[in-house]
Amino acid sequence: MKKNGFRQGVFLTILVLFEIFATKAWPAGLLSPRDGSLPDLAMKEHHVSVAVEDGYVVTTIDQVFENPHGRDLEALYTFPVPEDASVAEFSLWIDGKKVPGEVLEKQRAKTIYQEEKAAGRETGLTEKNERNSFEIFVYPVRANDTARLRLVYIQPASVDTGMGRYLYPLESGGVDELQDSFWTANERVEERFSFRFKLRSSVPVDAIRVPNFPDASVNRMNDNEYEVVIDPNGQSRGIRVQHHGATPEEEIAYAENEGANAYSQIQEPTNAAATAAFTLDKDIVVYWRQAANVPARVDMVAYKPDPQKTGTFMITVTPGDDLRRIEGGRDWVFILDQSGSMGGKFSTLLEGVEKALGAMTGLDRFRIVFFANSAAEFTNGFVPATVPNIQGAIDKLKRERTGGGTNLYEGMEKGLRMCDPDRTTSLVLVTDGVANVGITDQAKFVQLMEKKDIRLFTFMMGNSANTFLLKHLTDVSNGFAVSVSNADDIVGHILSATGKVNHEALHGVSFSVDGVRTRDLTANHSASLYRGHQYIVFGHYENGGQGRISLEAKISGTPKTYSTTIEFPDRSEDHPEIERLWAYAKIQEIMRDMVFETNTRESERAIVDLGRQYGIVTDYTSMLVVREEVFAQRGIQRTNQQRLTVEEMARQSRATAPVRDTRVDSSKPMYSSNQASHRSSERRSGGRSGGGGSLQIWFTLFLLPLLWKKKSRKSGR
Repeated sequence: MKKNGFRQGVFLTILVLFEIFATKAWPAGLLSPRDGSLPDLAMKEHHVSVAVEDGYVVTTIDQVFENPHGRDLEALYTFPVPEDASVAEFSLWIDGKKVPGEVLEKQRAKTIYQEEKAAGRETGLTEKNERNSFEIFVYPVRANDTARLRLVYIQPASVDTGMGRYLYPLESGGVDELQDSFWTANERVEERFSFRFKLRSSVPVDAIRVPNFPDASVNRMNDNEYEVVIDPNGQSRGIRVQHHGATPEEEIAYAENEGANAYSQIQEPTNAAATAAFTLDKDIVVYWRQAANVPARVDMVAYKPDPQKTGTFMITVTPGDDLRRIEGGRDWVFILDQSGSMGGKFSTLLEGVEKALGAMTGLDRFRIVFFANSAAEFTNGFVPATVPNIQGAIDKLKRERTGGGTNLYEGMEKGLRMCDPDRTTSLVLVTDGVANVGITDQAKFVQLMEKKDIRLFTFMMGNSANTFLLKHLTDVSNGFAVSVSNADDIVGHILSATGKVNHEALHGVSFSVDGVRTRDLTANHSASLYRGHQYIVFGHYENGGQGRISLEAKISGTPKTYSTTIEFPDRSEDHPEIERLWAYAKIQEIMRDMVFETNTRESERAIVDLGRQYGIVTDYTSMLVVREEVFAQRGIQRTNQQRLTVEEMARQSRATAPVRDTRVDSSKPMYSSNQASHRSSERRSGGRSGGGGSLQIWFTLFLLPLLWKKKSRKSGR
């Protein structure tokens, strides 16, 4: 039990922090000035449709706003989008017809929006802000009338260790106090809310999970097709979600977790005029579990409608489970956010840290660094995990308080000090905020991490963290970053994180293609692959035919090559969306390179060109809607409208066809083993009750702070 005790304790601490770092949520919703000069608008309907198939996800949101007042008003809507998602469509209904937007350079789009607004004509604008949330402006919402809009975004499907995860982000992190103090949110959906999630998987699925949503309905068509429906207006109350394939022990754990984190937004309406149908203040998470003993594999989808022109491909490599467990003592540095956003939650943090310290062994050493306006060395260097040292640290921790801003740089700098080159050292960073004190230049952060050969494991809380910066830092260190929602299953993060840290990793990963002419490859930014991670590559190719793909890396310094031969199609019309996914990945690559550029004009121009060509909202482009005749008058080509038409036709065609098998290495497998899964980890360690710790024990330990939080809510603490 003690052999891996510290590692399990580390991640117990991290995952306890998941809950207590949840700051005052700033939900998505209509905004209106608090000074009362403008009356509130109402959100009448909010409908979400999600399609997961062939390695990527398309999310469509339809909303209806109402202006019950006697004057035309402007609506401003904020919406967080997953960090790997590309906004593909923003449409308004004008004169009863849907009018899709076009992507323009950001300042030009804003100027046209203001000019059309001043003229009193219908217009809309979608802009990206610095934390991957989007602001949608709509004018006018006519007096005593409604306005309808649609937002569509596309992202790669997230599958890790045989578990798929989809996040519909509605919470914001509450890290922008100026915004919070100026605006109030009307996040209520007055009449109708629905969420429909359709999964079509070429890999068999044996379980679907919707945490904290007992009213969700899960329908299984077959092993490859599932549907999840949340519709508080259209279904019976109190129907428990079906956990297909769950064991009795898992059901008990799920029930306890739901009891500790029950959603409050679905309410039994006693007065339809006074009670919202839904409140947009909590994320929705859907998990799907792939069947046991699934072979490791290579999947590919392509789009090449003209055999004579360049095609686009998306290759997903799911490695085999051949990484060995790591044994022996290690050094760990906790870098913990102690800023004012912690509020009254710090006592719960201390409870979690106390449990983690108690799980250490004499082979391990630890340090704790706090940061707020400045950083403080808490443990005065590395401390052996002896009983007196642990008790002394716990006693001192209980005297700590929170407050101030977020000096992330100083926290990172202090955490990197005093590391012993003869011992394996890992940094654990937990934060929900954005660096706003001290050094905030991203290049300085990257240069800091490059000074040491130390893995950084980052846990990003909520939807407002600076994910671009935090993921860049973990990539530079060959670590990994995890985005965590308050709606997530904590037990899943325990399993995933411990499985990665306790196993070897593939380092120095590179990908190549021979036999088919390819270019513009964009792949995972990190040079490391941890247990359960997939490797996703986008690129262009000239002609179809057989190509040899190779993934090269090192395991503990020993070179390793995995390769196979796959067929690139001469013609394929099924997946036009991957052109946007390639362009978005390319834009992210350019953004990363810009960190060290002194003159960014050329890179900004490249981003604008890609955004306009592929219809992508970026830091330098926005999506504009005007009346059709105004598009023509201003000489704005309807390229995104044409792209949307092609994509919609392809989606309709895929929806009526059988689920396709996207695996392309069946005849010559790239791996000889199955993919990694949590169940294979249990078998290796002797089951739930062996090999260094019981899942039930760790779930119970984590559940205690949650139950404490629930109890404190009831008692008004």
